[in-house]
Amino acid sequence: MVWSWVAMASRWGPLVGLAPRCLWLLGAVLLMDASARPANHSSTRERAANREENEILPPDHLNGVKLEMDGHLNRGFHQEVFLGKDLGGFDEDVEPRRSRRKLMVIFSKVDVNTDRKISAKEMQRWIMEKTAEHFQEAMEESKTHFRAVDPDGDGHVSWDEYKVKFLASKGHSEKEVADAIRLNEELKVDEETQEVLENLKDRWYQADSPPADLLLTEEEFLSFLHPEHSRGMLRFMVKEIVRDLGEAGSSLAGAPGPGDQRQGPGIAEKSGKVLWEPQPGCGLIHSRLTDQDGDKQLSLPEFVSLPVGTVENQQGQDIDDNWVKDRKKEFEELIDSNHDGIVTAEELESYMDPMNEYNALNEAKQMIAVADENQNHHLEPEEVLKYSEFFTGSKLVDYARSVHEEF
Repeated sequence: MVWSWVAMASRWGPLVGLAPRCLWLLGAVLLMDASARPANHSSTRERAANREENEILPPDHLNGVKLEMDGHLNRGFHQEVFLGKDLGGFDEDVEPRRSRRKLMVIFSKVDVNTDRKISAKEMQRWIMEKTAEHFQEAMEESKTHFRAVDPDGDGHVSWDEYKVKFLASKGHSEKEVADAIRLNEELKVDEETQEVLENLKDRWYQADSPPADLLLTEEEFLSFLHPEHSRGMLRFMVKEIVRDLGEAGSSLAGAPGPGDQRQGPGIAEKSGKVLWEPQPGCGLIHSRLTDQDGDKQLSLPEFVSLPVGTVENQQGQDIDDNWVKDRKKEFEELIDSNHDGIVTAEELESYMDPMNEYNALNEAKQMIAVADENQNHHLEPEEVLKYSEFFTGSKLVDYARSVHEEF
């Protein structure tokens, strides 16, 4: 037994001698890791600042609203009102069979009378239900964000309190900003930040319900972040969109320049307006059209006008043609309710109201028409699976065979 221990010790002897060297190497590695940590701390601080800024800034995108803040069409609208809070449940990396099954579960929920067909009324009810989910989600997020900007917890947030938190999220010292505001001193901010502040202040005042006291309650703060929750703020958002669509190209609204490929038959001047009848594939230079008479209305040419820029190739031209086509269809079929060729602020407000039941019915009919291959004005399982990309954003293969499996 003694000899066995001696033998074992002789075999492990060299390894035991390595122990101090291993400890030294481990210490060196830990020191190297510690020296690298400040950079990690910096990136963590940046991520925290970005998160804080996102928490107190109104979102750029509003789920379940037809237009973006800049007046562009919401490309994900159909998926948002069909999937609701399950919006992220159909990612491309999800197993296709599971996605098909999930889509058919949704189909069965929309199909209230279980006749294996979805009618416009059933789809309308579903759209309203899913929109309500987005509303609820926005309300819960707003409550969290309100607490972040209400430091004293008195249930009201002043513009100055919000301004301090906003500039702190931009990297300014919260104490220095608060002191400067208290002493009525000028704040040193860059031009871009100042412009954002001015826009936010306008929006803040609009969200402040009469009698105005420049203090936002939790409900008013929700309207500030999500204008779709308030009739007054929705109206303000519409005014901003109409103004922006007009101002975007006021400098380009006059006579076309020498190199403008869109001069000629497509462009005409009439009653102080520059009008353009969009022609697919008609040119390479973009120009924005403007509501020069300031009538606070949008004509079809104004609504479909392209962003400023130059198209380099045919692919870009095809994208432009689709832009014009989509906006023209939306204008004529859904926004211009009396079909007089002009969209008023009231029509645009009604169109953008996510809780408008009439709009939900029109949207339901439009969604059915996209996939209604047998033209029976209903959606059937095969059609929903075949057009899964339209409804979910993901293309699910083998749709025909899968219908029988999933049911």
